[in-house]
Amino acid sequence: MLHFANPLLRNFTIRSQFDSFKRKQCLQYLKTLRTLQYDGFKTVFFGETDIPESLVTGEDFGDRYFIQNPTWCIVHAGGSQGWVPWKYRMFLRDELCNRQEDSLFFEFCDMVKKAYGKCAIVVKEKRQHGEMRPKEDTESEDQSHAPSVINLTSVVCCPEVARSCGHELLSLPFPYNYLNPLDSAWSSLKWFIINNRKQFCLQSIDSVYSYQCILFSDLISKGIERISPGKWKTITNKVRRWENYYLGKFS
Repeated sequence: MLHFANPLLRNFTIRSQFDSFKRKQCLQYLKTLRTLQYDGFKTVFFGETDIPESLVTGEDFGDRYFIQNPTWCIVHAGGSQGWVPWKYRMFLRDELCNRQEDSLFFEFCDMVKKAYGKCAIVVKEKRQHGEMRPKEDTESEDQSHAPSVINLTSVVCCPEVARSCGHELLSLPFPYNYLNPLDSAWSSLKWFIINNRKQFCLQSIDSVYSYQCILFSDLISKGIERISPGKWKTITNKVRRWENYYLGKFS
């Protein structure tokens, strides 16, 4: 009996230590975000999402072909005032094209400065594979809110670039991704694609073949447009309530 109980107890202990470490990171992030907000910084959530080909076409290729299907990566940002007034980017990602856009983050920071002034730019932290145990030393509790570089699939987010435009770059710890309203916006966009892709599809049938043309750019633009400032206000207010809850619970 003890042979089975000890590993379970050990895993439970590690999990508890890990959760405690992440809670400290989340609290530090929230305190930093609140301080910046009180200092007049606008909060902007910056990130990306993947749109696989099967989501656009509605086809389920399954695993029988063992082929990596193309995926489009969309980069955009938003906040309580809606989508930021910046032309979002779409990148085709496959096994032949995986490079990051180094200059894109500076372009974004410069535009946001002109539109809003100084901003707290929040980027969702990616979960690191194999990250199971917190470090014994607290070598940097500030890592959660003052990262060195945040590497997204398509963009490199550098804090020095943000500061050069008067902004601050914050990293949202991965267990608390639901504190990022951009995730809700991405979810709404994908549901719009699923429910409306047939309306953006042109079909042609001849005696031998049938062809399908999807107006992909129009589909994405319309889906983003449907997430109005009012919807953004709703999801950011929900996130704000969660932030207040965690500030009260963890402090």
